[in-house]
Amino acid sequence: MQVVHERCCGLDVHKKSVVACVLLSFPDGRVVRHVRTFATITADLLALDDWLRQLDVEQVALESTGLYWRPVFNLLEDGRTITLVNPRNMKAVPGRKTDVKDSEWIADLLRHGLLQPSFIPLKPIRELRELTRYRKTLVGERADVVNRIQKVLETANIKLAGVATNILGKSGRAMLDAMIAGEEDPVVLAELAQARLRRKLPELQQALKGKVEAHHRFLLARLLEQIDFLDGQIQQVQDEIERRLLPHELAVQRLQTIPGVGPLAAAYIVAEIGVDMSRFPSAKHLASWAGLCPGNRESGGKKLSGRMRKGNGWLRSVLAEVAWAISHTKDNYLAAQYQRLAQRRGTKRAAMAIAHSVLRIIYYMLRDGTTYEDLGSDYFDKLDQARIQQHHIRRLEQLGYTVTLTPAAAA
Repeated sequence: MQVVHERCCGLDVHKKSVVACVLLSFPDGRVVRHVRTFATITADLLALDDWLRQLDVEQVALESTGLYWRPVFNLLEDGRTITLVNPRNMKAVPGRKTDVKDSEWIADLLRHGLLQPSFIPLKPIRELRELTRYRKTLVGERADVVNRIQKVLETANIKLAGVATNILGKSGRAMLDAMIAGEEDPVVLAELAQARLRRKLPELQQALKGKVEAHHRFLLARLLEQIDFLDGQIQQVQDEIERRLLPHELAVQRLQTIPGVGPLAAAYIVAEIGVDMSRFPSAKHLASWAGLCPGNRESGGKKLSGRMRKGNGWLRSVLAEVAWAISHTKDNYLAAQYQRLAQRRGTKRAAMAIAHSVLRIIYYMLRDGTTYEDLGSDYFDKLDQARIQQHHIRRLEQLGYTVTLTPAAAA
């Protein structure tokens, strides 16, 4: 078998240790193996870095085992090529498994060029990715606190959520603050409503008539403090995200020309895939990496169920939100595609198909540096004009009509 890398290293990474196996190939066919075990503390990883430099090793491969590969990758990436591999793509034959044999197996596969690297963006994009993911986590925690507030109100028989769309809007927050201060009169509480909510004063008075005890006020006060804290944290993280997005401001603006993609969604997309599309051979590879394309499973000439793989769950969730936003728009190509698919395949399958289309559009936009140009909501009608015409003629004939078509220009 052809040797692709004459000097390479395979790393078997664990929580507390990393086993390194270096394979050195010589012109006479000899292969020298060096194996050492290092701890995962910074000092030992720096010693591993020095050891690899002494052996002149520039090709390193390791498995993506949880989060444990990240500090190893961060300390070894300067000056060498590191191949991060999905464990499912490099399983050895079962039996006689040790850490040393695992590292040697990884090194041997790398030596012959048999490893398929995972996509790892550059360091600035990785840092941006950590910020956007943390922001999304904070938003999820805030939603949990809002649900707890609703639970406390329900136990006090306060039905504010049945009347107000947002219990933490200006009106809802003023009412909650008044409840915490000891106000119990539903008429007084309802008068705190603002804007359009004042149209529902009778319903508010009925919804705010409950039995708020001292422990309810205590819990509401603590939960509102937590909401204020999380709001401050989210804003701080958002400011940092915007600062780090400045070098990619043009790409973010271009992405926002796609229907359904707002500033936040554009930031999340850039954080997950970066702006350099040369890392992906094609749009199909990007869609496969994100887990937005159907599986390919065939046996004995039969096509079996091809479920989508997990892929990048963070990116897929953002694109799913974009797809649902597109489904509520009109007069654009993507909305027409959604409606066309939803009639035949259902709304969920249609949403995933739209997410797939959006990701492919993003690939070509970032690769070519262009903005989105919509094909129009009538694109499919023009594309299949003859088929649509025959369909309606056939339907009318089934209803007992004789159909004669006269072109509008001739008429």
